[in-house]
Amino acid sequence: MKQLTKAEEEIMQILWQLKKANVKAIIEEFPEPKPAYNTVSTIVRILESKGFVDYEKQGKGHLYFPLVQQQEYSNQSINKLVDNYFQGSFKSMVSFFVKKNDISLNELESVLKEINKKK
Repeated sequence: MKQLTKAEEEIMQILWQLKKANVKAIIEEFPEPKPAYNTVSTIVRILESKGFVDYEKQGKGHLYFPLVQQQEYSNQSINKLVDNYFQGSFKSMVSFFVKKNDISLNELESVLKEINKKK
């Protein structure tokens, strides 16, 4: 699966939330200042060419919807992060966040409980 740019990911987040949307509806979800219609339309077409979205005809326009599920993309992104920055070690990643971000004891216990559920 290809990685997305920040702009592509922002649009995917909106599409995952809305399920189906035309370009105008996507733009409405952005905070001010809103991006230009042509910019969003171009990015959506790039997402289509990458296989992340498809569309169905709606009058003269298109209604876009995600082909890639959010969880699927999130899993792939996390695995890539762990591989690229932590040599494939989730332990190293958790250790990094504990050291650098002052994770509370409650948050760490919560993470450990989630890990234990998966065993």
